[in-house]
Amino acid sequence: MSEVPEDIEETVVQRFNEELKDPVKLVFFTQEMECPFCAQTHKLLETVANLSDKITFEVHDFVKDKEKAEQLGIEKIPAVAILGKKDYGLRMFGIPSGYEFQTLIEGIVFASTGKSELSPKAEEALRKVATKPVKIQIFVIPTCPVCPVLGAMAFQFAIASANISVDIVEIAEFPHLAVKYDVVGTPKAVLNEKVQFEGLVPPGQFLTFIQQAAQGSPTGISPTI
Repeated sequence: MSEVPEDIEETVVQRFNEELKDPVKLVFFTQEMECPFCAQTHKLLETVANLSDKITFEVHDFVKDKEKAEQLGIEKIPAVAILGKKDYGLRMFGIPSGYEFQTLIEGIVFASTGKSELSPKAEEALRKVATKPVKIQIFVIPTCPVCPVLGAMAFQFAIASANISVDIVEIAEFPHLAVKYDVVGTPKAVLNEKVQFEGLVPPGQFLTFIQQAAQGSPTGISPTI
């Protein structure tokens, strides 16, 4: 998907009009001469940004703007940082096509509102378990219908906790990472390089994995939410 189909575009515009609150900046990193999917990703993100006057689109060369990339934790391309009033740690790597287009839209909405859709109990449990920084990598493919569900859940954790950051990675574009993290099915989550799980899990179980990652331990007490 390099362009947004008309029917989907209308739905997205309506959602943006109803839900976007504060400005959002899509900061895109590219190097189109050596990046097969960068041109498509550029076009898609620019199209999405044009659907609302609350979204701005900023383009950086991955090599020439190395300092900016390092500042935002961008180590591979194509990549986009979704920034709201502050940097909530929402990142997407690879073209957000197929079902992952939904994850992009969710990320924009969350960054604009600065609010998650987690229950008060879940947010309280998150504060208790996310006591140290936790980086969540979620490996996805565009044809995976449940991947956006897990991605949106992770994005909400990042919105609710300054200790959580999330990288959504389209694994087919980064096959070396599939080998490194033994990705044989999607979605697969890796937290702080130590804690891993595969498939869609409920929020309470996800919080247990966050607790384990924060503690640097494969064990943890399941939070009650």
